[in-house]
Amino acid sequence: MSARPILWIVIPCYNEEQVLPITAPMFLNKIKELADQGKISKNSRVLFVNDGSKDKTWEIICNLAKKDERFIGICQSRNRGHQNAVLAGLMEAKDKCDITISIDCDGQDDINAMDKMVDEYLAGCEVVYGVRSKRATDTWFKRTTAEGFYKLMNALGAEVVFNHADYRLVSSRVLNHFAEYEEVNIFLRGMFPLVGFKSTSVYYERAERIAGESHYPLKKMLALAFNGITSLSVKPIAIITGIGVGVSLLGLIVAIWAIVEAVLGNTMAGWTSMVCIVCLLGGVQLVSLGVIGQYIGKTYLEAKRRPRYIISERTWESNERHWIEEK
Repeated sequence: MSARPILWIVIPCYNEEQVLPITAPMFLNKIKELADQGKISKNSRVLFVNDGSKDKTWEIICNLAKKDERFIGICQSRNRGHQNAVLAGLMEAKDKCDITISIDCDGQDDINAMDKMVDEYLAGCEVVYGVRSKRATDTWFKRTTAEGFYKLMNALGAEVVFNHADYRLVSSRVLNHFAEYEEVNIFLRGMFPLVGFKSTSVYYERAERIAGESHYPLKKMLALAFNGITSLSVKPIAIITGIGVGVSLLGLIVAIWAIVEAVLGNTMAGWTSMVCIVCLLGGVQLVSLGVIGQYIGKTYLEAKRRPRYIISERTWESNERHWIEEK
């Protein structure tokens, strides 16, 4: 590692043509500021990861790269989702820098928290998590469900940092070990704690999105939460087993009671109770099969070992190609 660490800011982008021209200068100014303070190398970069955007996001990234060499970008061959976009950027950066900081493009995460992150790295931490100090900008529903999600994840045995998303500093040393995690179903905020190494948290307040619309509606948030739970923990299977044992014991008790009542001659037609029992058991069985099916599906996807991302273009390769054509 150099005396002044090389930092790459990794920024996933999907249809960000409205916000990118606003936030890109902010990221560049932060690079300049940290370099002027002597905390990072002047060879630090801002890496944009275009996640198969359908608007002019990639065009904007290419233009930024032509104007300033500190702006660089990679483009995925198609949209593969936020987590895979972040992973692609981190894997691209790991052998070219000393530290990375992943952050979303929308300007909601406090960019000034990077100062404290770098300070913690210089003090010996290999991973620094950006953690929201409060959720004042969220609606009651979003705040309640989000905090409930983190509590549920920990209760199910997944080690996640409370109120941490994907704003974090990670050293290249950690990334080289993280590259050995080859699963297709990834949930980064729950995977990095598994790597270990010295870590800490930096707290900040999250602002409103600067421009454009959120790409994470409730449906996608719920899908991400369920994917995180099933990717990091098998405890739901244990819970299903417990429910099955409990229902079986209850059924045994009811069966004994029914036999006793029949012997005593106290039996009578019970259509309502029978329907309720059948519906209850049927619902439990279907839910259980659905959860088990999710795990089987994930196993199926893992067995295929398909690539998690494919990079189709890099700005520096495009610039070299244009230079050769012009020459």
